[in-house]
Amino acid sequence: MDIKALLRDHPGWLDHLESLGGIDVQFPRDPVAELLRLAVPHEDVNGVVSTLPERGTPQWWLVERCVHSLVAAMGLVERGPAFPDRLPPELGPYVFTHVFLGALPYTRGYHRERGVPEAVSWATFTDLGRTMAAHRRRHGGPGLHAPWWFALHARGLMYDLGRLQFERTRLGRTTAEGVARAGLPVAPGDAALAVHVPDSKGPMTPEACDAAFARARAFFARHFPEERPRVVTCHSWLLDDQLARYLPAGSNIVAFQRRFHLLHRFEGSDMLAFVLGADAYGPELPRRTRLERAIADHLAAGGTWYGRAGWLPL
Repeated sequence: MDIKALLRDHPGWLDHLESLGGIDVQFPRDPVAELLRLAVPHEDVNGVVSTLPERGTPQWWLVERCVHSLVAAMGLVERGPAFPDRLPPELGPYVFTHVFLGALPYTRGYHRERGVPEAVSWATFTDLGRTMAAHRRRHGGPGLHAPWWFALHARGLMYDLGRLQFERTRLGRTTAEGVARAGLPVAPGDAALAVHVPDSKGPMTPEACDAAFARARAFFARHFPEERPRVVTCHSWLLDDQLARYLPAGSNIVAFQRRFHLLHRFEGSDMLAFVLGADAYGPELPRRTRLERAIADHLAAGGTWYGRAGWLPL
């Protein structure tokens, strides 16, 4: 297998990998137990294990350098490696699963250095399995949806703190200007937290969200005291205030929106993919829930759904 020929459509990424040397990669002694602990879907476990690359093979070269790329950016909030979303099918569907499995000992070591509790580490890592399940729902087969997403976890930037996940990040120019206009003295590049809402952890009740935000305040003050983030940001379809026209005033989504000072809208909402769990839809959208009916009715009336930015003080 000629890895470099297969990656010819990703020349920048290939150049990056070629610039890296080798690194020690150790897969778990009991990969099945580890994969189950990572919430990898049962139907994928055998496939992941049977395709683990062997040392000296082209596949090992690729995995080893991808792991090295993650380790080189461990803990750094600055932009990390930009893994391609899709790779040639000849490489198989589990390349990035192997990469993150190989990087896990390094991420766990970073967590230990920061004093991150084991329970938080493993709750965070189970997003690997959820991301594989999302790929299967959306595409009907094995793989890892949006590898860049779990790269945030593998580099020590993302943490699961109950109902919500929090990412160590920095304020962009537009968001920082919006926050500053409200009177909070911040600037582009200041430390911040970005909140994310997993779609598979039950209702996002106000009580569950309150508990997650409280945990975040204590967690980052303790484990990353040098960063001192002052705001939490959110960029999501969940903040599209058009939803309030369709949902009850007491709905969890509307309650979540009310936490935030809303800023700019942006195109490219991923609402349909998150709510319906697929990237392709028939001519008739499902109307099984109030949210699905709201989405379908708004689109049928000629409306457009947006993503929206928001912030709240930490």
